[in-house]
Amino acid sequence: MIEFDKFTLKNGLRVIVHRDETTPMAAVNILYNIGAKDENPERTGFAHLFEHLMFGGSVNIPNYDEPLQLVGGDNNAWTNNDITNYYLTVPKANLETAFWLESDRMLSLAFSEKSLEVQRSVVIEEFKQRYFNQPYGDVWLHLRPLAYKEHPYQWPTIGKSIDHIEKVTLEEVKDFFFHHYAPNNAIMVVAGNVDTQQVKELSEKWFAPIERREVPERNLPVEPVQNEFRSKRIDSNVPFDAIYMAFHMGKRMDEDFYIVDLVSDVLSNGQSSRIFQSLVKEKNLFSSIDAYITGEFEPGLFLVTGKLVEGVTMENAEAAIWEELNRIATTKVDAYELQKVKNKVESTLVFSEISYLNKAMTLATHELLGEADDINKEVDKYQKVSVDDILNSSAKLFRKENCSTLYYYSKK
Repeated sequence: MIEFDKFTLKNGLRVIVHRDETTPMAAVNILYNIGAKDENPERTGFAHLFEHLMFGGSVNIPNYDEPLQLVGGDNNAWTNNDITNYYLTVPKANLETAFWLESDRMLSLAFSEKSLEVQRSVVIEEFKQRYFNQPYGDVWLHLRPLAYKEHPYQWPTIGKSIDHIEKVTLEEVKDFFFHHYAPNNAIMVVAGNVDTQQVKELSEKWFAPIERREVPERNLPVEPVQNEFRSKRIDSNVPFDAIYMAFHMGKRMDEDFYIVDLVSDVLSNGQSSRIFQSLVKEKNLFSSIDAYITGEFEPGLFLVTGKLVEGVTMENAEAAIWEELNRIATTKVDAYELQKVKNKVESTLVFSEISYLNKAMTLATHELLGEADDINKEVDKYQKVSVDDILNSSAKLFRKENCSTLYYYSKK
């Protein structure tokens, strides 16, 4: 059981405090309710660009990293389709330094053409390195728009195209910041060897003076039900042929999310899993294969991806995958097999709670999704899944007309 206190400042900033006396450290995690799904389709990549811009200096602090390092702190951030998350860790005695740094970034960045140009160049280089200059790097640039036709999940977090980042202006950057990086659009979690009263006092001192901002109402287009099989072929300079199959599933808070997550584990969690045993070990069709979910807040995707053994045809590889998917969709899993993956999930969740930083991130995410206390209900939700649930959800999920497949061929 993870215990915490919670309060909200007058400007709308939600604050959660979790005390962990086992560590001499403290973590401050700030989750902004802004992700790639909130971008203009003609100006994608903004959320990820801001992940970089937020380290380029704020209105009163020109260098974010230097004062943090002087007090023994560390920091990082990440962005996805749904949120942008910033975190730092400091010795508990230096907690106020964290509040000083993060509040100044929330107040305002030190907007300048120079900072924008530096970070734009960094993002463009990252785009090239991760998506164009490594084997299979551009998979999501092809697979997302194949699976999504209306919803903004159709582009990856880094954006649709380098052009969108190249053309961004300083005025667009300022507008994006002041409409999304707001106290009333954020959740702050302070975890570690901290005291709730101290956190309240620091929150009032450093964050309360920041005024609420006008945050646009989110009105995302709904993705229509997919009713036909979709496919695309890519020929590229990669070592081996590969296949990427995407099936539409529900959103993070749907009842069957936990069921489908366990379906992916039955198929692919560990070397005793079904598709590893059948398609890698026994039939020697794939050198590697995996099944996993994107886990996004809006309706996401169930992925089956694999790299073919040299000499295996794409047709035979695809047919073998469908054989395994049809088996789990038509025949009940063994109760022992299901319990085994449940136990793995439970152990993963329990071990993740050892880290005060992990708890800070997870509490913030659950609070945004509905209620922070849901963090204490996760294990029960997985344990309640039955063999019938696995069968019924698999039958609904693994249908040809619900599938988008990317055939990735090696030119060699």
